[in-house]
Amino acid sequence: MSRYGRACRLFLLAAATLSGVMVSAMAVELPAFPVEDDAQRALRVNDGDLVFLGNPPAKAVHHHHNNIVIDRESLSSGWVAIHQCHDNLDVFDRVEIVFDATRVAELTVLNFAGIARAEVVGASVQLEGVRAGARLCIALRSRALWPEGDRFELRNGPYMRKFLDGYYPMHVTMDVRFPPDLLRYTGVDPKPQTGFDVRNESGAVMLDAWFEGRLTTRVQFQAMPEAAGAP
Repeated sequence: MSRYGRACRLFLLAAATLSGVMVSAMAVELPAFPVEDDAQRALRVNDGDLVFLGNPPAKAVHHHHNNIVIDRESLSSGWVAIHQCHDNLDVFDRVEIVFDATRVAELTVLNFAGIARAEVVGASVQLEGVRAGARLCIALRSRALWPEGDRFELRNGPYMRKFLDGYYPMHVTMDVRFPPDLLRYTGVDPKPQTGFDVRNESGAVMLDAWFEGRLTTRVQFQAMPEAAGAP
């Protein structure tokens, strides 16, 4: 990788976008892959359109996992607790994970492996000496839950793994926990399909996506009678 570049930025945002909020939005700006035949590359490279992958890549790719906890206070404040891990990070001397300071609080590095240094600086996590197969776990609070009358929506994304010449496969999983006496899961956008598995049970919904391009998810809930008056 050294001859193609040695630094990148991961953007993990919590900033307003359209009518929503990006909660674990990820854009990995990496150098282009080695030069190959232009026609072959044009056929292979995704230009940003969301494509779910029915067959996950044989080679390990960046896996972004979120454990998200919605509690009673979240219904009025919009803030949720997130435990976030990144596996199979790309090899670079320096990586900067940047958050929107207006939408993130209590940012903490929990643990890391295959990384020489990981440090919170303001609303960012600074990494040095990222080796192949590196892992990083962080914790934060993010304003991600939005009321719509007697409904709530958990908005996440866009997630992406972007090289200079296009978008490449990524694996995103999400485990959302919520109080079943206050909320009832009603659906998710995009709809479940090949390459995007959604499972739900009382008080929990789990998403598992293999894709190329840009993925934004919106998990919808109906307020139970006790929570219907939450702003």
